[in-house]
Amino acid sequence: MRLHALGWLLALAAMLAACRPAPGKPTLPTSVGQPSLAARGTPLPPLARATPVVFPTPTRARAGSTSTPLLVSEPMPASGAFPTLADFWDGRARFVVDVDDAGLPMGESASVVLSNGEVWSYVHASQRSAGVLDSCGAAVDFPGCVVIYRSTDRGLSFALPAAPICLIPCRQCPCEADVDHMAQQQYPRVFYDGQRAWMVYEYLGRVMLRTSPDGLRWSEPEHVADSVVWHLWYRDCPAEERIGEHPFAPFNYECLRGGPPGIIVADGVVYVFMAQGQNPGAMGCFKRPADEDGAAFAPCAHNPLFVGAADYGPLQATEAAANPFFDFRTISSAELQRLTEGDSHRYYMLYEGVRGPAAGDPGDTQFGLGLARSLTGAVDGAWEKYPGNPILVDLPGNIGVGHADLVVLDGRTYLYTSLDGVTRSRLMLIWDAARE
Repeated sequence: MRLHALGWLLALAAMLAACRPAPGKPTLPTSVGQPSLAARGTPLPPLARATPVVFPTPTRARAGSTSTPLLVSEPMPASGAFPTLADFWDGRARFVVDVDDAGLPMGESASVVLSNGEVWSYVHASQRSAGVLDSCGAAVDFPGCVVIYRSTDRGLSFALPAAPICLIPCRQCPCEADVDHMAQQQYPRVFYDGQRAWMVYEYLGRVMLRTSPDGLRWSEPEHVADSVVWHLWYRDCPAEERIGEHPFAPFNYECLRGGPPGIIVADGVVYVFMAQGQNPGAMGCFKRPADEDGAAFAPCAHNPLFVGAADYGPLQATEAAANPFFDFRTISSAELQRLTEGDSHRYYMLYEGVRGPAAGDPGDTQFGLGLARSLTGAVDGAWEKYPGNPILVDLPGNIGVGHADLVVLDGRTYLYTSLDGVTRSRLMLIWDAARE
């Protein structure tokens, strides 16, 4: 009887093995703008300093007023009067540092402008990083929950209120991590479409979505596009979501859809962006009609939008020599901006590229900030990568440089990111006088 059972189990195992998809990473097409494997990066010059622009003091609520300032739709840069990312792409503009330390923590931020001139920055924080408690009064474990850092000086400096509490309250006390996500609402991105705010964040590799009428009260979480990291025995995945071999990172999971996300709402469609696969990584896009709450997200027709470097590059290459390979391991953290030029327009995206660890490193240590743009006026269309990637700093960069946060104030384009891995600076886009 035992031999019969053993034989049946062996037969079942053989049958399952035969059904298992073939492992490995299929070759992906090369994205437009991707440097060749023989390319050597040019060292990036240090960013210059500039004097911050002084804006009018924001209007403060009257004493005793309980009114809340309103979110405003994503402002557009004043094209022509001030440079845009299109001008940066064409070599007519550059970023300079106008605030060394804006008071935002390392990692990420997602900033929105309000009707009274304030700037709110959505960030994940914990008891360890900022003394954050959940809505039941318990200390929040790292990496933490979403909180709002507020600026009343037009984005020059940000601060948390005293005794900060997670923005999204738990459904009951004590909080439950698997339900309330208070221990990991990581890498939030927020977009306001003029009617409601949309927030995506990462929870255990999955991308979660919430909506809000005012940026303060948020809906229950929705799991986007079945995002997660998994093995092929669980289910198959398309070529762009396969995980390939890395010379200095251990191989475990075989499929990835998720990680630090991005979001934009355009022409009645909500688009959510996330990492697809690794080694090489790709930028994934998933969409659904904005007015169909709860409907499933479908892959964009042009998934993936673009792909990282096909190879890790020379194993011992460092600094500028490694720049062409900065996005080999993972692509994620999309920050989008729509630019209008006459009757045509494009979408520009800043994203984090991770080359991965170098020999002997305990984890990912090489990060860069990439730039890409749509080749048409559609999000779900062909994209190209900026041939001068990465921008701002050479590899190895730092863990905060790729989590970029674009804000437009009075027509000017600003960027919050980290240049040194210690503080989060504000950068301003200015005309490049030498190339005007």
